[in-house]
Amino acid sequence: MQEMQSINALSLTPDVNGWLANSRYPRILHVFDYACNLINERGEVLSIVTREIGNGPFNLVIEEDVLFSDHLNLESPISNSPNLLNLGDLTIKTRNAELWFPRPDWETLHVRRDEVLALLAKLPVTNYQLLNSPFSNSLASSLANADLPASINAAQKLAGLGIGLTPSGDDFIVGAILATWITHPADVAGALAAEVTEVAAALTTSLSGVWLRSAGRGEAGILWHNFFDALISVDAIAIQLSVKKILSIGHTSGADALAGFFGVFTAWAGVFHKNLVGV
Repeated sequence: MQEMQSINALSLTPDVNGWLANSRYPRILHVFDYACNLINERGEVLSIVTREIGNGPFNLVIEEDVLFSDHLNLESPISNSPNLLNLGDLTIKTRNAELWFPRPDWETLHVRRDEVLALLAKLPVTNYQLLNSPFSNSLASSLANADLPASINAAQKLAGLGIGLTPSGDDFIVGAILATWITHPADVAGALAAEVTEVAAALTTSLSGVWLRSAGRGEAGILWHNFFDALISVDAIAIQLSVKKILSIGHTSGADALAGFFGVFTAWAGVFHKNLVGV
């Protein structure tokens, strides 16, 4: 029997605290080198990740660079309590972890959305992967116009499109929803985001569904937070660096999400111009 290895958690979100306190029958969903995904009886996901991956809406970040694939498999035993998680031969203590909040400063970004649009217009987007589908353009246009029925219809066709744990269509939707939180007032964005992501989440993988619902609540991972902070601070170098880091997510996940984000902003710019000139 292997000796238990004790690890301290560096940070977590309020939802992770709730997951640890309220999960009764968790199981391992995926094991990777630098991340391990757990899922509970309600379909809620908890991702245990190293510092290299960092904070996210449902991430528990640990202080040591553990290679999870050396310690765990899909059958490894799990037990949890509000401040402790036993996972195979790993014991993760969360009592002293820093609380991280996954909602970016949407209010400031919305107030400054014209400035954000101007900053985005200076970035080269030709290398970002775009889905070769009319539905992606349809979703971007529908969200930009705050057309909920059309947005839902387009999202239903995009959800689950592609391969992988987070298919390209879902990544595009996530990016599009993040842009929606900036282009529209909070009440409008919230209604669009919640409805669209709930419909899409029911049509895709467990992990992708959790990312979609997180975006629907206005939550994002640390790399998107860094991008938004750079936009607010009007730091051109930081903006370019943060975009580069988002592009590095997964095989095409970051690129697909950025395609959705830029797609909505491009469509919104057209709507904004039309309203401005009155045509």
